[in-house]
Amino acid sequence: MNEVMMLLRQLVENFEVIRAYILSIKKSKLDNLKEAWVDGNEVAKALNVSNRTLQTFRDNGTLPYSRVRGKFYYKVSDIETLLESNYSPSKTVSNGTK
Repeated sequence: MNEVMMLLRQLVENFEVIRAYILSIKKSKLDNLKEAWVDGNEVAKALNVSNRTLQTFRDNGTLPYSRVRGKFYYKVSDIETLLESNYSPSKTVSNGTK
């Protein structure tokens, strides 16, 4: 019986090691995604803005970019920063009534 308990403990420990490893991989993939680059068309669609608005964002320094052979690219993390900096929480106070 003690041998079975010892094997179960080892199994649980092994699962914890595997779980920690999977979580670290997941976190690193999320970190890599934040540093992903997307092109201007994807950004315009995601933000529901025109290409001209993206040009304005570039011109006034609102959104950093990189240009390769005439095509503009943006970091996902910079887009998130732009959205966070313009976030406006709800100003209504709810007390259970409408």
